[in-house]
Amino acid sequence: MDVQMKLPRKKVIRKLVKQCLKEDVGSGDVTARLTPKKSVIDGKIITREDGILSGVAWVNQVFKQVSKQHKTKIDIEWSAADGDSVMANQTLCRFEGLARPVLTGERTALNIMQTLSGTATITQQYVDLISHTKAKLLDTRKTLPTLREAQKYAVLCGGGLNHRMGLYDGIIIKENHLRSGKSLEDIVKEANASMPKGALVELEVENLAELERGLAAGARRIMLDDFSLEDMRAAVALTGDRADLEASGGVNLSTIKAIAETGVDYISCGSITKHVKALDLSMLFDYR
Repeated sequence: MDVQMKLPRKKVIRKLVKQCLKEDVGSGDVTARLTPKKSVIDGKIITREDGILSGVAWVNQVFKQVSKQHKTKIDIEWSAADGDSVMANQTLCRFEGLARPVLTGERTALNIMQTLSGTATITQQYVDLISHTKAKLLDTRKTLPTLREAQKYAVLCGGGLNHRMGLYDGIIIKENHLRSGKSLEDIVKEANASMPKGALVELEVENLAELERGLAAGARRIMLDDFSLEDMRAAVALTGDRADLEASGGVNLSTIKAIAETGVDYISCGSITKHVKALDLSMLFDYR
């Protein structure tokens, strides 16, 4: 997959960067003002550990916005791209520009890229563990606030797949919906009728009896919530090719291999976006 084809819209990237800079810079960078107005920096971003890179467009946008405020330009040249495997001490990019805007944008640029690269890196670790099976790793809506589209892009960089983006582009019928009073059969039928062909309509079930009811009702994708490995295997045998099965709950680096080997089609994992360990990156400067 060419992850550049899945890059969020420019206005989404621009809005996030603007928000992050506002949070950090506020009314102005009072420390950067202490540097000579015409000082120029030659700099680079390096990684201190192995990982998967993600976030190039956001770093570019940070430098674009801070340099615009100073009526100048920061030139940046990348030697690595989103989705690339990078090694400790590798140079990711080199740049040059006036010191003041570079210093102002440094932390925001690193914060975003470290978070997205950390997301991509842990995603690849999960994907590698199930690569010998047909199962595909899915993200969830358990993302860091305001970073939904950015983190879901990072998941793609790591080799995972995106689940629904939000509550607006797919239906997942969960226990709390079923407790509203409608029968499982009625709510599945209504959901299938309300969405365009090919759109996500998924039913969450908690046991094999509910799975049988869901299949009979015409559910095309079924989420197995906290099923044991034995019940997952039984669910795969029972379902055949009538629906796609997604395993959810209790997914971590220690359990995902065995889950994938039950024969499920998808495995969703919230940890890849909500328990993020930032990739260790540094920005190094030389003044001239």
